[in-house]
Amino acid sequence: MSDTLLIEKRGEIEIVTLNRPDALNSLNAELTQALNDYFGGLAERLDVRVVILRGAGRAFCAGLDIKSSMDGKSSDETPVLRTLRTQTNIGNIYRKMRACPQPIIALAQGAACGGGLSLLLASDVRIAAPSLRANAAYIRIGLGGCDMASSYFLPRLVGASLASEMILTGRFIHADRALSSGLVSDVVDEDKLLEAGLALADEMLLTAPWGLRLSKQALGLAIDAPSLEAAMAVEDRQQVVLGATQDHIEAMTAFLEKRRPTYSGR
Repeated sequence: MSDTLLIEKRGEIEIVTLNRPDALNSLNAELTQALNDYFGGLAERLDVRVVILRGAGRAFCAGLDIKSSMDGKSSDETPVLRTLRTQTNIGNIYRKMRACPQPIIALAQGAACGGGLSLLLASDVRIAAPSLRANAAYIRIGLGGCDMASSYFLPRLVGASLASEMILTGRFIHADRALSSGLVSDVVDEDKLLEAGLALADEMLLTAPWGLRLSKQALGLAIDAPSLEAAMAVEDRQQVVLGATQDHIEAMTAFLEKRRPTYSGR
């Protein structure tokens, strides 16, 4: 794994840290590849049940590293193909974050801009420090305001009005408004961010392994479900599958015996 991305394993939790603090953890080619490799490799990893995503230093992620993105302009690659490659490579991070079965808890302080905002949006739960400043920055650099899945995530998370405000202006929102709009679940002091993330992850670990994985999947499918019936069909499938597991029997037995269940992942 690249030095731009640090991985710390704590039991069934992995703490993933963007590690370019001098560049506000902006996304250069190396960090982009490291994030793609990491999230793309999670699907078969039963040893990791929850991921905590954070940034080193004073920012979560300031978005695209514009300086490094300009460095490649001397290559033989055409401008259109270079832009398409960059778009695809960064965009694949968010696709893989949504596709991986592990819940992702994002811990954000300071700047979360552009592609950095989308790292928050693609996570399952977001906890902020009071210093959070988040924006969809694209329209401020002469591009369209809809980029890196912001037009998909933002309306679903905060509603059409605030999403339009952010996308059409590039305006920053801060921690208090992020909390009141539902963009983040909680705001805690910066030195308590990791503690809050680990506490939430520990609660998730009290659940059955496959129940947690399939619940993330069902939530993702329900967001785009065309009808109530379609959403409930996913729920029904999940419950039928999980109802046949040993962990379901163990959970029911533990409930009756008034003890904590011991899950086997089977």
